[in-house]
Amino acid sequence: MTYILGINSAYHESAACLIEDGKIIAAAEEERFTRIKHAKPSRVDNADELPIQAIDFCLKRAGITLTNVDYVGYSLNPEKRLTKNTQHEHQYSITPDDFGTVEGEQLFFQKNKNVEKMMREQGFRGTFRYIDHHDSHAASSFFVSGFDDAAVLVIDGIGEFESTTMYNGRGNRLKKIGSIEFPNSLGFLWEKICKYLGFSEYDACKVMGLASYGNAETYRHVFDRFVQLDNDGHFTIDDTITQFRSHNYSALEALFGISKRTEPVKDVARDTKKYADIAAALQDVTEDIVIRLARSAKEKTSSKNLCLAGGVALNCVANGKLLEERVFDEIFIQPAANDAGTALGAALYVWNQMLNKPRSFVFKSPFLGPAYAETEMQQALDKSGLKYERYGDIEKTTAKLLADGKLVAWFQDAMELGPRALGNRSLLCDPRRKDAVALLNHKVKHREPFRPFCPSVLAEKASEWFDVEGVPSMSEYMLGAFRVLPSRKEIIPAVVHVDGTARIQAVEKETNPKYHALIQEFEKLTGVPVVLNTSFNDSEPIVCSPEDAINTFLKTQIDYLVMGKFLVSRGAP
Repeated sequence: MTYILGINSAYHESAACLIEDGKIIAAAEEERFTRIKHAKPSRVDNADELPIQAIDFCLKRAGITLTNVDYVGYSLNPEKRLTKNTQHEHQYSITPDDFGTVEGEQLFFQKNKNVEKMMREQGFRGTFRYIDHHDSHAASSFFVSGFDDAAVLVIDGIGEFESTTMYNGRGNRLKKIGSIEFPNSLGFLWEKICKYLGFSEYDACKVMGLASYGNAETYRHVFDRFVQLDNDGHFTIDDTITQFRSHNYSALEALFGISKRTEPVKDVARDTKKYADIAAALQDVTEDIVIRLARSAKEKTSSKNLCLAGGVALNCVANGKLLEERVFDEIFIQPAANDAGTALGAALYVWNQMLNKPRSFVFKSPFLGPAYAETEMQQALDKSGLKYERYGDIEKTTAKLLADGKLVAWFQDAMELGPRALGNRSLLCDPRRKDAVALLNHKVKHREPFRPFCPSVLAEKASEWFDVEGVPSMSEYMLGAFRVLPSRKEIIPAVVHVDGTARIQAVEKETNPKYHALIQEFEKLTGVPVVLNTSFNDSEPIVCSPEDAINTFLKTQIDYLVMGKFLVSRGAP
């Protein structure tokens, strides 16, 4: 048997994935273990901060050590990165010793090249391969899609120098058919505008939520002054305006006529509406580009299928609009479409593309992370001093609590891969509650009120509540915004966004029988096959271990914690 370890640590969202003869054994993000969001910031000096705990978990899951690993795939090509970025001439002053400078790029190169040395010092004896970043993204989607033929689009901030890359996937091969390079980057545009609105570069999800409260027409003409796009989806961005590699916002301020915010937008009011309008225009530009790129990919590949990857593929609204356009019959996005997924892709690229091995895995279940035995859960609970009881019918018991209006943290089996909680590390609530959003934000999440909460719905009932045909992959992993049927909006107000959509998770019985059973029990009590599902965390990475779950439960006002078959309460249940 052949073991291949995939690693991502070049930029952020550090992660590891282990495959055995082409099948995924385990995959996890480092942030879940270290409790540091995104694992680390993207800097020129820390690419060799490896996802040690994620790697260790993957190896232990397989019962092997690094000496048993035949190949390591690392999701960046340092030589290509160094050459391209040191040749690019910026038309403005960039941050000294940072990305884009000769000194910064040389340091980044050295840190990435140090990864192989560090892995060998830890016992690795096999073949090490540096894989192009976008090849890793593309492989993470196509090679597990189940499609024998597909167009593949990777859209993110930057790989080595590409921001957008198009492929044709056939069998076990990916063929690159086009790319768009820095500074023409949709991902970087989102990062820059996020910071312009007072958020961090990691807050695209917040800006996407804010966009629904704005009017795109107010500032779309402003974006058109520095973002140009052709009918085939090729776009250019005037970097003398955006200045991606500087902290200068003066050109953007002059164009928009308003100052950069020094703190995030907290709610939409008279003095913040213009920032929501900017967010709406950004979202509109994004949808336009993504749809045009998809049409171009369709024309160039003649495929009926599309695979998406890269951070921009997490844009639920754009994905939903793309599905509505019916450019492709099927669209596949795996849940870790961001950089964490490149660990998965790097391993698969080695297996399929480099070793020319047949594909042998179709991605269905995202539950590839750590799981804990009942004895481990009980030991953690005993140590915490919390009161708990064990229930054989825990799904029915939990459903009753939800129907009674309680907030329940649901901790089960293996942890999800990707940034969205999908039913094993989730915080649940009754979607019929009109006050659910305010309640969740007060007791646990402390989020901006313009950010939506998402519904989990029985897959077999999804079309009865949402405008969705079948169960596309984006609906299984909360990666698409679908319209809530008009007759259902008033029944489940807690999960209906201001634009009338919901970022649904269609729950399959085969993929997650416990979560499916819970929603079924809730339907028996309420007639509603839907629960509100948000990630089990509070301004931190999603919980991983029983100890994490207990810590978050104790520091918030969650009513109940369900861990395995244990029901935990602050007092008597």
